[in-house]
Amino acid sequence: MIHPVARNRQRRKRSHVIVPSSTFLAATMTTQDLSKIPARGAGVEEIWSFLRCGVNVIMNDLEGGMSTNHIVLYTNMHTTVYNYCTSTRRRSNSVHNRTGANLVGSELYNKLSEYFVAYFHPITEQAAALQDEELLQFYSARWDYYTRCAKYLNNIFTYLNRDWVTRERDEGRKNVLPVYTLALVQWRNEFFMHVQGPQKKLTNALLRLVEQQRNGEVIDQVLIKKVVYSFVSLGIDRNDLNKECLDVYKEHFEEPFIQATELYYKKESENFLAVNSISDYLQKAEQRLREEEDRVERYLHTNTLKELVSKCEQIINREHSESTRQLFQKYLDCNQDDGLQCMHTLLSHIPKCLDSVRETFQAHVKDAGLSAIDSLVSQGDGGTTNTDSLDLKSYVDALLAVHRKKLEMVTRLFKSDAGFIASLDKACGEFINKNGAPGSSSLAGSPELIAKYVDGLLRRNNKKAEDGDVEAALSRAILLFKYLKDKDIFQAFYTTGLAKRLIHGLTASDEAEAFMISKLKEVCGFEYTNKLQRMLSDVSLSKDFTDSFRERMERNHGSINISFSVMVLGTSVWPLKPPTHDYIIPQEILPTYNLFFKYYKDKHFGRKLTWLWNYSKNELRTNYLNQRYMLMTSSYQMAILLQYNRNDTLSLDELVSATSIPKHILTHVLALLTKAKVLVSSEGGQIDLNLSFKSKKVRINLNQPIKADTDASDKIVLKAVDEDRKFLAQATIVRIMKARKTIKSQALIQEVISQTSLRFNPKISDIKKAIDMLIEREYIERAEEGTDTFAYVAC
Repeated sequence: MIHPVARNRQRRKRSHVIVPSSTFLAATMTTQDLSKIPARGAGVEEIWSFLRCGVNVIMNDLEGGMSTNHIVLYTNMHTTVYNYCTSTRRRSNSVHNRTGANLVGSELYNKLSEYFVAYFHPITEQAAALQDEELLQFYSARWDYYTRCAKYLNNIFTYLNRDWVTRERDEGRKNVLPVYTLALVQWRNEFFMHVQGPQKKLTNALLRLVEQQRNGEVIDQVLIKKVVYSFVSLGIDRNDLNKECLDVYKEHFEEPFIQATELYYKKESENFLAVNSISDYLQKAEQRLREEEDRVERYLHTNTLKELVSKCEQIINREHSESTRQLFQKYLDCNQDDGLQCMHTLLSHIPKCLDSVRETFQAHVKDAGLSAIDSLVSQGDGGTTNTDSLDLKSYVDALLAVHRKKLEMVTRLFKSDAGFIASLDKACGEFINKNGAPGSSSLAGSPELIAKYVDGLLRRNNKKAEDGDVEAALSRAILLFKYLKDKDIFQAFYTTGLAKRLIHGLTASDEAEAFMISKLKEVCGFEYTNKLQRMLSDVSLSKDFTDSFRERMERNHGSINISFSVMVLGTSVWPLKPPTHDYIIPQEILPTYNLFFKYYKDKHFGRKLTWLWNYSKNELRTNYLNQRYMLMTSSYQMAILLQYNRNDTLSLDELVSATSIPKHILTHVLALLTKAKVLVSSEGGQIDLNLSFKSKKVRINLNQPIKADTDASDKIVLKAVDEDRKFLAQATIVRIMKARKTIKSQALIQEVISQTSLRFNPKISDIKKAIDMLIEREYIERAEEGTDTFAYVAC
């Protein structure tokens, strides 16, 4: 059996707790006296006299732990409090009056509170004579002993807490606290605040120990942790006792600690940089940050970490960000991979500094992209800036080369850091979307050029795909497409190119076309590629329709004299406009035209056919020469040449009358035919058929595009995009207003930008014009005259 008295005697020899003066010990009773419990129903004074002596023993004689006598005392005190609370409750219930119970409970509570106040007088005097680490050791020892004793008292007064304190708090008297919490409040008010004093002795002692550790000295970290966490325990939220309250900790430790940290590292950084390089400083800063994080983990509250690290980063970034940025720029300019990799590793724990070098990297990538474009333009025509001779493949390859090189740098040197990838994306977006890019017909820029590059890849017999791998080249083009802000311009030019490839049979393969559309769909969704997919469907259906027409003609009319194929295209899908002038169909093809027109009407009642003669093409075989040639022509060229089946010479006016082609168009068409020497100009303005025409080629392509028509077509595309943007902005506004009913002007503008940003970046001025237009058309109205709130007008 273990003898508790001997055990306690051994513990006292090892303890460093300073026993307070004998003021309280003189008031103790003998063990025999403390075994006599006051009678049930005894008065408050008699009960408190007994309890005070017991409290005195617990608060001053438990250094060695609980002995058998202490356990007996503990039990008797607990029973006394229980008798007091239960007898008081019965008495109060018998007279239906709670005032007596409240009064007696309050008296016992107040006497215990006064005891704590008197208890701190001698130990406060002892603490006043101590300084620095001795003070912290004394404070820590007394705190451990005091809180242990306070927990014993809290258990002894359980029935007071449960019967009276709980009722008082439920009735709104939040200044009434459980016994243990009361003990902490009295420690804070009567001891802690006096020891701290105006000089904040405890705080300064803690900060001196922390500084010693920062200087490389070994300190007692357990001691600091005990004292610091006592500050945490002293923060009490009277409205919610279970809620952690850090008011005392923040006021008496965290705020002074952060201030001391700022002063320490500011001074250290100045002294260190006076004799070391910025690179060495960054290594030192990373080491210091790890030390501070470890310090918080070892003996500070976790809430301090964010503020502490932020302050350290602020010191590094504010004082030396420019030096850091300059060093990073130097490494970029000199391609010093080791230096860049080292700096990223060092700054990975300093977000604000890392943000600064990310901005530097972004500017570097942007400059590299713009420089590559400028270099390409200057090499276009003997060093001059002639954009007409710019090769689209060279342009796209230049953009891809910059992206590939910088992405490889991010992956290898910066460990695929998400922030650097974002900076790379922003920079690529800036130089790729630079308006007025070389070689574009207008301010369309890269969207137009990339669309035309893709058009070249998808054309038959193209030489632009590397090693014949069209899909790989298209995938690289899609990489640039993702950075485009004005995706609607790309869509317009791509749709126009697709239409020309399909109607002229210039597509490299159906698989390549489908692959490109699937890639666009992955980036922009179904709506973006819906019309493109329907265009491919129209071509497929047209082939089947032409085959069925031929079978019908052969069955009913025998074989027709000419080879005929037709494409029936949806008006709402294809970007094709019919001619605005009349066109007299040549007699040679008129019967076939009439047969097909009737066949289509029988098949699709109610539909209207509009013939696109300006996009049609023909093949004519010569019969007037010794050598037969096959002439590939446009419909306009065919109409002119077929007139010479009945005439050898015609004037310009006669051709206009025979074909109904406007004179300005006819002039351009004749220029191509005379240039090819199929027709020749004679005296008197007559145009004759060249009866001595000769060519080395049997198949002669006369259907060459006119540059003026190509430029005009590009302008028409951009004009259509501009009109579509206006309608899209108006439709978006109406959709938003219909859902929101009323909305502020600024919120409406931001919502429109958000919803249209996937297709293009609208200008605020254009959005405001769209709003004004809708107000005029009475779709929306101003909610109040002179305000910036709009309301939806229901139809």
